[in-house]
Amino acid sequence: MNDITMKINADKLIMMALQEDITYEDVSANSVMPESRKGTVDLICKEEGVIAGLKVFERVFKLLDSEVQVEFFAADGDQVNNGQLLAKVTGDIRVLLSGERVALNYLQRMSGIATYTRETVKLLEGTGITLLDTRKTTPNCRVFEKYAVKAGGGTNHRYNLSDGVLLKDNHIGAAGSITEAIKRAKAYAPFVRKTEVEVETLEQVREAAEAGADIIMLDNMTSDQMKEAVKIIAGRAETECSGNVTKEKIEMLKDIGVDYISSGALTHSSPILDISMKNLHPVE
Repeated sequence: MNDITMKINADKLIMMALQEDITYEDVSANSVMPESRKGTVDLICKEEGVIAGLKVFERVFKLLDSEVQVEFFAADGDQVNNGQLLAKVTGDIRVLLSGERVALNYLQRMSGIATYTRETVKLLEGTGITLLDTRKTTPNCRVFEKYAVKAGGGTNHRYNLSDGVLLKDNHIGAAGSITEAIKRAKAYAPFVRKTEVEVETLEQVREAAEAGADIIMLDNMTSDQMKEAVKIIAGRAETECSGNVTKEKIEMLKDIGVDYISSGALTHSSPILDISMKNLHPVE
């Protein structure tokens, strides 16, 4: 995550997280350290995984005090191990104490997503299938969670509702039919936007392909139904498989013939990666 993205999209969200954690003061930190004193603390990984969110971790402390310095020994996307020293953070001890939880919350969550994503991507190696995330993200954390998917080797689906056309069952119901929904979308949306349609039956697959959908999402179909759907589409549209996709289900989806597999589990079900700040002590 570069500095421009951080300033435009992340800073206000990080500040909201800090405001949630510190309403007017950090009573614990101010009790043990009533005056400013320089200190340092280690950032240590406590289990094997993929690290993501180091710049977000740093930004938490920088927003509290621009004088804080972070020396990194790893980079986003790196495979990390139990006991590995990831960084050293140096600055006002009160800032290190007050920012610790928020900084770790971001880093643990993002690293958990990157780890789960990397594990899932590895299961698709050699298939030519692209792993996608979804919009099933934590409110106000999408910029962090979708970045973490990329750090883990996955690919982002549309970022939000302004980013592309995806006609789901209720859109189709509102328009009256798949054909009419696609017709309206192509007439309204900018021509650079692809039109994706979610289908649940082979009859809907035929209608979506004939109506000119650019991408057809096969939602909650059986393996046999999806294989038949790919044959029906016959290259007229790109194909995406979706519906309760987890690591455990990837094996049965590998030979269906779709171009993409989307998984909400990447962002809504990945466990955090255990990371801690340890060995804080004054310096000088």
